[in-house]
Amino acid sequence: MPANMTAPCDEGLINIRVGAIILKDGKFLMARNDRDAYFYSVGGRIQFGETAGEAVAREVAEETGVHMEIDRLGFIHENYFYGDVGGVNKDKLVYEVSFYFYMKVPDGFEPVGESHTDEGRVREWMEWVAPDDPRTIYPEFFREELKRPEQTVKHFVTDERENGSCVS
Repeated sequence: MPANMTAPCDEGLINIRVGAIILKDGKFLMARNDRDAYFYSVGGRIQFGETAGEAVAREVAEETGVHMEIDRLGFIHENYFYGDVGGVNKDKLVYEVSFYFYMKVPDGFEPVGESHTDEGRVREWMEWVAPDDPRTIYPEFFREELKRPEQTVKHFVTDERENGSCVS
């Protein structure tokens, strides 16, 4: 299996990831798991040798059980944050570049089953989330941006290095 596009850099990590924007009835599909107290986009790390488009199609199929085509690229997100997962990445600074793609959602689509993250150790499932849902979601800009999707590609930068604050 090809390696994920994560590389050590000084005392931190660089991640290259993709996310799927799957919209239905004013809600967007997000992933959850048994370990973390927040929602995150359907998607994951690009594997070495994949394009971003190939990676998002693979991740959508793995996580939802349904093959979807890409509609268009919607967002590029540069994100500095500190790792919150136990083990070797806990509290490490991570620089992550994510490509978020709007997907062509088939009529009657519902995600099938559940998947696992972290080499099968953590159960993961999908939930539809409304923009006004008070629970924590990542990326946070989905709340406003997905209320009125545009045909342009937008670039966001989030940086948690400065006193825990975020800048977009």
